[in-house]
Amino acid sequence: MIQYNHNINEPLTPPEELIRQRKRNRAIHRGKRIKRGIYCAVVCTFLFIVSIIFLFPIVLTITNSFMSQTEIAANYGKVFSSLTGSRTFIAEKVTLKLIPDMVSFSQYSTALIKSPDYLLKFWNSVILVVPIMVFQIIVALAASYAFARFDSKFRSLIFFSYIILMLMPYQVTLVPNYLVANWLHIIDTRWSIILPGIFSPYAVFILTKFMKRIPKAIMEAAKLDGCGEWQLFTKICIPLCRSVIWSVAVLVFIDYWNMVEQPLIMFSDQEKYPLSVFLSKINSEDVGLAFAVATFYMVPTLLVFLYSEDYLIEGITYSGGIKG
Repeated sequence: MIQYNHNINEPLTPPEELIRQRKRNRAIHRGKRIKRGIYCAVVCTFLFIVSIIFLFPIVLTITNSFMSQTEIAANYGKVFSSLTGSRTFIAEKVTLKLIPDMVSFSQYSTALIKSPDYLLKFWNSVILVVPIMVFQIIVALAASYAFARFDSKFRSLIFFSYIILMLMPYQVTLVPNYLVANWLHIIDTRWSIILPGIFSPYAVFILTKFMKRIPKAIMEAAKLDGCGEWQLFTKICIPLCRSVIWSVAVLVFIDYWNMVEQPLIMFSDQEKYPLSVFLSKINSEDVGLAFAVATFYMVPTLLVFLYSEDYLIEGITYSGGIKG
């Protein structure tokens, strides 16, 4: 005989009451699932709306870069005419248009073929940013390994100085950088931007915090196997830091790809300006060309982000321990 109670001293629960209790439990669980579903739907809807708001300027820039100059003037003439100080408005009402009436590649033809200035400024950006990104990571790896592995009397003081420098905006250190570059006679050369970028403290701070989380047992086991410090650094530390290295590389690339103050202060020759500075100098009367160059300028950062998205997320959300 099946017993419906778990205590022999209590009376048996009638089957009808047990059935009602199960139905109430199912109803409660069903209500919780409905509430959870409504909550997830509201959150997903909110995030979807926020993502549309953030992506709308990018999509608008890309699609408008394929519009003809006449169509852009008809849709946004009032906005850009007011920016140039003219009182002649082409359009009485601004129209945000995503799909062009007729696709035109004339802006890209002008930016990439007819006017080499834009392509030259693009390669100026590449020549400045890529060495900064590569050598900053190399210097940061060596410095972070020293901070994480070796105990020294002045280690905490030096690392604290790194943190203070990292918290300072570039505008604060701009004058000392300029004075040092002038003393080294590298003003108006690419080294005046590359050298301060290579020794930026940001990457050192991130990598040091990561390396300190590597269990000492791994290092001790490698030492027992005969590994020296160089092998510990290259064979153990760097492979374990792969995700955070990619994260730092992406963030450094995006940061220096969008730099404006450094070239404006360090360069007197406008031929050396990167595309980030030259974008503001595009004639506002040729808005279609501005859209095309802006789209062309966004491509490297989008490719870097999409290629390194998994590493970036893993490096940022890493909370501790080493994954085996």
